Amino acid sequence: MAKEIPLFPYDIFTPDAVRRAREVDDEVREFAPAVRLHDDVVMIARHEDVTKGLLDWQTFSSTSRPWHDPNSPRPEILLTDDPPRHTQVRKVIADALSPRALERVKAIFEAAAREFVDELRAKEGETVDAVGDITQAYIFRVLPDILGLPQEGRHHMHGFSQMVWATMGPPGELFDEAMQADFSGVIEWLETTCAREALDPEGIGAEFFRAADRGQVTMAEAKLLLQTVLSAGADTTYLTMANALRAWATYPGEYARLRAEPKKLRNAFDESLRWDAPSRMAGRMAVKDVDIGGYTVPAGTKVGLMFAAANRDPRFWDAPEDYQLDRDTRHSLGWGYGVHGCVGRVLAQMEATALLGNIVREVESIELAGECEPWMTTVGHGPIRQPVKLAFA
Repeated sequence: MAKEIPLFPYDIFTPDAVRRAREVDDEVREFAPAVRLHDDVVMIARHEDVTKGLLDWQTFSSTSRPWHDPNSPRPEILLTDDPPRHTQVRKVIADALSPRALERVKAIFEAAAREFVDELRAKEGETVDAVGDITQAYIFRVLPDILGLPQEGRHHMHGFSQMVWATMGPPGELFDEAMQADFSGVIEWLETTCAREALDPEGIGAEFFRAADRGQVTMAEAKLLLQTVLSAGADTTYLTMANALRAWATYPGEYARLRAEPKKLRNAFDESLRWDAPSRMAGRMAVKDVDIGGYTVPAGTKVGLMFAAANRDPRFWDAPEDYQLDRDTRHSLGWGYGVHGCVGRVLAQMEATALLGNIVREVESIELAGECEPWMTTVGHGPIRQPVKLAFA
């Protein structure tokens, strides 16, 4: 007889729990293979089970996620689809963000990164924020240019991030705080700046509307896809790059090795994505009964597949709390898995290669200059501020 899924003893989405997200998520993983929250959402956090769940979209559907509000102000497409519709829509993004399509903008990322790191050199020895002054600042400067967005209103990008991630989590104190914000300016900016007539026709964003011309998506869906890439290409990327800087400061020996072997930058970035993933979980719904470690998750149950905890599961990873430059990250879940694997992976890696590559070449050492301040949103995870000092070569 299947065992009853145990109730976790406290709310994992309170402000205190979000501040301690690594510790809390690891507690969930070790509590049981499947854990029930107070609102009956079931959390699955062990690497083997999360991997299987991400691969099995026929069992774990994306069409009815936990806490999903179809009227939320965030772009509603792709993440809330299953095949075959998901496959059709994903192809539009995959084509627009293919390695061949992005090759022509590679030089733009690189030139912007060199200019940006030169500006940072003037602040050598000063305390700067690894997020607001470095990774987020770089992404917010260059990504809209690549997409072909107009200059006006780009200060709304942070508000857009807040809006998107706040609506992914459950009701509660943090959700209520986020919803008190006036997002009207953000929404108006999104509607106008992502309209076809506002875009540079040479930018990547125009590709989505050309896909609409071909009948692959509707014009309304083309705008939603552009907004989705604007969000996905920004938040998780700058958070992961900030975590890379934090890891390199925490493990100076690994950073010294990376500077000696800069060809390992791709793996260094992927390891930072495993070490502290920018999303705590992916939401799904079980469409049939499924066994998780001797516990039956009934059909119709809302489920959270916990990326970050799985990426630190000691059953799978050796010394998971350590950042290791040479770790085999092929089975890291930071990029997702299966049909919902990160379609913007090439774009994110190109952004990271440009900025972090220039930092590795020019910056001899990175020192933590204060405590990490976590981003206070329930599902998105990472530093919103991390004071550091840079010493240039």
